Amino acid sequence: MQINNNQKGNMTKERKITLNAEKRKVIADQFQSFYEDKVKDKLVQAKESYDLMREKAKEKINQVVRYHQPQEDIDTIRKMIQKYNRSGGELYEDNCFYVERPIMKVDDEGREYESKDEVHVRFNMGRNFARAYYRDELKAKGLNPDFQLSINDDYSKRNPKYYNDESAVNTYLGFSNSSNEDKSITKPVAKWESDFQLWTIGSSYCHSRQFKVDESTLNFFKMYVASADEVIKEHQQMYSYVEGKMKTLRLGLKSYRTFDQAKALADKVGVVLNESMLNESSSMALSIYSPENLASLLEDKEVMTREQKIAFARKQMQQSVN
Repeated sequence: MQINNNQKGNMTKERKITLNAEKRKVIADQFQSFYEDKVKDKLVQAKESYDLMREKAKEKINQVVRYHQPQEDIDTIRKMIQKYNRSGGELYEDNCFYVERPIMKVDDEGREYESKDEVHVRFNMGRNFARAYYRDELKAKGLNPDFQLSINDDYSKRNPKYYNDESAVNTYLGFSNSSNEDKSITKPVAKWESDFQLWTIGSSYCHSRQFKVDESTLNFFKMYVASADEVIKEHQQMYSYVEGKMKTLRLGLKSYRTFDQAKALADKVGVVLNESMLNESSSMALSIYSPENLASLLEDKEVMTREQKIAFARKQMQQSVN
């Protein structure tokens, strides 16, 4: 049977790309990036505000600590320690401080009593803050900075993937370390620990040192602490917004059989989506796992991340074009 050109054209037009799990993942990633881009500016702005407050807080806490513990006292104790060892006194290089202001309160029976308004000022990095602050960097490394948010405080939802994500993120940030790691690499936790420290009189127990300040200074440090909390809050709100959209999208994608259906949705929403994005994954896989490249990968002791594989594949494809 002979097929004319018109029939060939019709058959070409009718050929559609069938979706599978891998293609749906590529499409979902495009939508997720789209929704994250819509709201990520708030997280970026929160980080920038915190950075500014942090620099001011460094100056302010240095003034407070040196007022209560003058440098000459630090120098004297250091000389005493050199002469008498531990009997000469205690010094500790700290990045954690408590500031307080005496206030009066009234109990249930109307009687006044002395109390204090206290703020914990810290320049190290907590885990929730670290995942928020380094979110983009973690995602670029193929790690999941949202694993804690995904369970919504329901610890019964923790599964092997949750623990794998937690371990990988903590290792990258520096909350977990192993003896065989490259010690020349400074991880974020160590970077923040060494970024700002003050010599203080006393032990390593932060709460044992409480520095009295006036109301204005106390309120400033409250603003500094709030700026760190804002970074965490914006991360949470960003995740909630995007995940709400993605839950609905994933349900729809499961019902879609062809790329045309996903493309029609993307066009209506405003998401950039084209066939080359689907083909890119397959092309990169062919490039990565060609005999020559696969042999090279098998020789590596370190397993490549997905992002490293993509970068490697693109480099190989570029070289083949040139």
